[in-house]
This record gives sequence, structure tokens and C-alpha cells, in this order.
Amino acid sequence: MSKSKGQSGKETSGTDGQIRLGPLENFIGFNLRLAQDASFQTYAQHVGKPHLRPGRFAAMMLIHQNPGITQMELSRAIARDKSSVTPLVQTLQREGLITRTPSETDRRRVHMRLTQAGEEVLESLLAHAEEHDRKLDAIVGERKAELLELLKLITRQLT
Repeated sequence: MSKSKGQSGKETSGTDGQIRLGPLENFIGFNLRLAQDASFQTYAQHVGKPHLRPGRFAAMMLIHQNPGITQMELSRAIARDKSSVTPLVQTLQREGLITRTPSETDRRRVHMRLTQAGEEVLESLLAHAEEHDRKLDAIVGERKAELLELLKLITRQLT
């Protein structure tokens, strides 16, 4: 394998086939993204249904825990903008997993609830999520509480 040189004159790849990450290696955000991707991919493989990704599970769980939640409230809770939540909600409704009911007091608000089919799908997804979380627990061990607190601190400080 030939070696090429970047702008700095340093070799950009080696014969070992390893990609050099440079400063990215120690960036928290980059490593959070890699860990999230690895976790999501493992979860999706375990569930065996690629359309039931972790984001859908989170949305369904929040609707279950907060019957009557609005799309805007859901969007804020899962930290997604309207452009990504709208198709998600439309898909859940089209698949018969949620109902959307206009507010009796404010026509601009629509309240969501899981259907019976949605509750059943959520129950199955929860079992997969719990099993997946046990794998993550085994990786982080006794430091889980510390890790969760640090992740929550990042969220609080950056939002």
C-alpha cells in the first residue's frame, strides 16, 4: 500500500490499514457519536426490524409515559426538530401504532396516544432495549451512574 502525504507533509495512511483520527481521537463529541452509532446498530440487529430503530422506541415510550403529549413536546423531549419528528409521527400513525386527536381547546395542538397495537410493539421493544442495556451495563460496570450523570450534565449544559 502506498503512503500519501497531507498538507503537513506527514503520511496520511499507513500500511497497517488504520485510519489516523488525529485530534478527533480525543474529542468527546466524536466519541459520543461513535458510541451512539455502535449502540444503535447493535440494538437494531438485536430487534431484527430495521424500521424499529431506537428513536422510534424512544418516541413510543414517551407517548406511552405521557398520554396526550403533543408533537412539539415530543420533539423537545427527544431533542429532534420538527422536520425529523413529523415523518416519525406520520409513520407511527400510518402503521396504527399511535392515534392523533385534535385538542378541544386549541386547534393547533394535536394529542398523541399509543394504540393497543402500539402498546404491544412497545412491550416487545422494551424487552429488547432492556437486554441491550444489560450489555451496556456490563461494559461500563460500576461506573454506570457516573457515566449517566456526565451524559446528563453535557445535555443540561449544552441545551
